[in-house]
Amino acid sequence: MPYTPAHPDGTNATQDAPASAQFGETVTIPARQGRAVRVAKGQTITVINPRGNQVCDFWALIDGSPAEFLSMEHTRTALGRIYVRTSDVLVTNRRRPLIEIIEDTSPGVHDTVIACCDAQRYEQLGAEGYHDNCADNFRMSLAALGVTPTHVPSPFNIWMNIPVAADGSYTWEAPVSKPGDRITLRAHEDCICVMSACPQDMTPVNGVGVMPCELAFRVV
Repeated sequence: MPYTPAHPDGTNATQDAPASAQFGETVTIPARQGRAVRVAKGQTITVINPRGNQVCDFWALIDGSPAEFLSMEHTRTALGRIYVRTSDVLVTNRRRPLIEIIEDTSPGVHDTVIACCDAQRYEQLGAEGYHDNCADNFRMSLAALGVTPTHVPSPFNIWMNIPVAADGSYTWEAPVSKPGDRITLRAHEDCICVMSACPQDMTPVNGVGVMPCELAFRVV
């Protein structure tokens, strides 16, 4: 069957739960699920890690033009590094400013290198049957808003800890964030932000000996 970027390989409750955040309201993203929300130019979105160990796969697409999206490849070129810092501006695949990091209460360890998990990744890891994944959470979150993506971009992996060695190798490590840590991002354009509470439970990226858990966000 030809690959269709918008078509999920499986489903969960994400597909029936569009996010409709009131101004300043804190919204929970259940474990293993995703949510999408519209953020206007100049507004901020704060992503919160209630238990400290949970990775958030984060995307942003230009509202009304989903073929232009937050691009880690172009952001790495713009920054000249693979690690982000507070005050950095992350750019689109058209090299336009889209998201600015204005606050980060964590130690600042995030990832811009690793692709989001998908059904095929879990098959390779030995999962039996369908496994919730961030690629499908992205697709379903947008579908809940009536948006059809043309591509599943590489996400900004908030709190994901992937140390890169001098020889270019890397390892999968537990987050160094703590309960209640938050990151606040300002939108430079009207956009749709998509967040997935990563369901990875076959590597240590969501912590050692713990299960994937919820995230939260608010738009102000």
